[in-house]
Amino acid sequence: MDKIAILILAGGRSSRMKTPKQLLKIGDKYLLELVLEKAFSIQKSNVFCVLGNSSKEIQEKISFKNITVILNKNSENGLSSSIISGVKYIQKNDLSFDGICVLLADQPAIEKTYLKAMYQLFKSNNSKIIASNYGNILGVPVIFSKKYFPQLLLIEGDKGAKEFINAKKNDVLCPELNTNFIDIDTKEDFNSYKKSIFK
Repeated sequence: MDKIAILILAGGRSSRMKTPKQLLKIGDKYLLELVLEKAFSIQKSNVFCVLGNSSKEIQEKISFKNITVILNKNSENGLSSSIISGVKYIQKNDLSFDGICVLLADQPAIEKTYLKAMYQLFKSNNSKIIASNYGNILGVPVIFSKKYFPQLLLIEGDKGAKEFINAKKNDVLCPELNTNFIDIDTKEDFNSYKKSIFK
């Protein structure tokens, strides 16, 4: 059985939302809680969450029981800095994984069946990148094989991971399943998502 770390990226500044989107309420849950619960539905251990801005406030409101919190002190450098923080933490603590599954804290609608399909694909192709197909571009969620960990330390900016994945298309496989890739960046996104689940 391949050993996979789940790395949830929740260190963003929420600049377009003007408030920490990790703490937006959907029903009686916070947005980040929904993603944490989804991760736990896939595996009960080796779940890591990278926090940056508003980390103190987030940790006061959300329980991180059985989750390792990694603090990204360079969160102003974009999404890639959170991936780098995660990979560095794993290397520094001599943790051994066959791959890292990267999830975003602002993608609450990714279905469990989709993530399980990614895991299945990785199981038989554990030297590949298992990415998500957005039609004209590849992106997250993504599972990176351990052979890419050193290269991930070199990515930069907010689109670092996406550019990295798309530059290696020949090494990428995608699940055939579809899922809801909604990414909550603005109040309009948030309101639209809430309407879709409470209609």
